[in-house]
Amino acid sequence: MTLPEKYKNAPAYPFGDSPELADQLLALILSGKKTATCGALRDYGEGEGLEPMPYPGRQDVVLDGRGRPACVIENVSVTIRRFDEVDEDFAVAEGEGSAADWRRFHEGFFGRNGGHSPDMELVCERFKLVEVFPRDDA
Repeated sequence: MTLPEKYKNAPAYPFGDSPELADQLLALILSGKKTATCGALRDYGEGEGLEPMPYPGRQDVVLDGRGRPACVIENVSVTIRRFDEVDEDFAVAEGEGSAADWRRFHEGFFGRNGGHSPDMELVCERFKLVEVFPRDDA
């Protein structure tokens, strides 16, 4: 699929840290169950290997587990908060279950990706689905 011109310079990435997880999280986005995400603040900035800091209004292309553009999301809000201060509302908006499920899942995720601590700072994004791209899953 050729990405529409208006998204050529948009950040493009899969969610998660494996192709399987990328597809699972993408399915939650497409179903409307996932309207939030978070990342470790340590992973954002301007240096090599760092992600650009998100901001409200930014549109991102979400890739599937095979690296194909699947949809576009737009940030509605971006806040920074500690892991142990993530509330039930935000955790449930991530789409993976209850706040307890969220904590368990994210402790594992951050543990695999640089380390986890209860006081680590997170970049917490709420987003809306803007566009879904047709994909040939054959």
